[in-house]
Amino acid sequence: MEPEGPLQRDISDTKAGSVVTNIQRILVPVALPEAFTDSSRNALYQAAWLARHLHAEITLLHVVPRPDYPYGALEAGHEITAEDLHVQAVKTAQKDLDQAMLSEFQGVAVTRLLLRGDPAQEIIETARERSVDLIVLSTHGHGAFYRLLLGSVTAKVLHETQCPVWTASHIEAPPPGAFSIRRVLCSVDLTPHNRHTLTRAAEMAAAVHAELTLVHITGTVEFFGPGGSWVNPEWRDTMVGIATGEIATLQKDVGTNAEVIIDSGNVPQLLNRAAEQTKADLLVIGHIPGRSHLGDNGEGYGIIRESRIPVLSV
Repeated sequence: MEPEGPLQRDISDTKAGSVVTNIQRILVPVALPEAFTDSSRNALYQAAWLARHLHAEITLLHVVPRPDYPYGALEAGHEITAEDLHVQAVKTAQKDLDQAMLSEFQGVAVTRLLLRGDPAQEIIETARERSVDLIVLSTHGHGAFYRLLLGSVTAKVLHETQCPVWTASHIEAPPPGAFSIRRVLCSVDLTPHNRHTLTRAAEMAAAVHAELTLVHITGTVEFFGPGGSWVNPEWRDTMVGIATGEIATLQKDVGTNAEVIIDSGNVPQLLNRAAEQTKADLLVIGHIPGRSHLGDNGEGYGIIRESRIPVLSV
């Protein structure tokens, strides 16, 4: 069923305060040779754009998985071994990594790092060891099974790291090089973590001179029974009133005065609609500390999987 229009739309000053983002070290894992495809290159373009505008440095990381078969002769009578193939794969990967995005990263401080091991685990450990401020992931992949799992490496990184994670949209990516952030949409779910989420969203918006809008999706106010479904106006107004008051207090604490959209229903679907309405270029969501990136009423993975714009999970 197509949801009704927003419950409330409060229009006010939308510019973020004079804060500065603390993103100085960006980790960009790449899968080679997939990094040269359009879906992956868009994430790399976005990382380069962020590095230039935030004056940050990039670590471009590729992890070569260790072979899941023992070293030794592949077949009797053949001199080539599994170790030979692995060494060759590492050499090829290093060559591809050295040549990746040379012109696109021009003017950006880039360190190119090649590691061997489990890709997701190496990403997580590298982020921790290098005190990374942001991980930029390409959610490349196709098909319903991929969309369900989100991608095994991406899902594991999202689940285990406490570092903010930027996931590039994989639905309708813009032409490479056309990315910019002019409008930021921040989803708040009225949990204690919201102050951190809004602060980081405001920092990002201010750093790139973007407009900030807040959106809150309440639980559904639609009731079902004999004769169909209906909306209880009193219950709807009560939920809107509570959310409006809490968001006003939150904005006062953080020092923002952004436009607020309050809606009710399916969280990923309505965040997409809010992004379309506001022409947002970036969606910022929170996550529950200690429980991975599952914030926004436990809808974190669904939001990332369905979002038509990049998602910054903080």
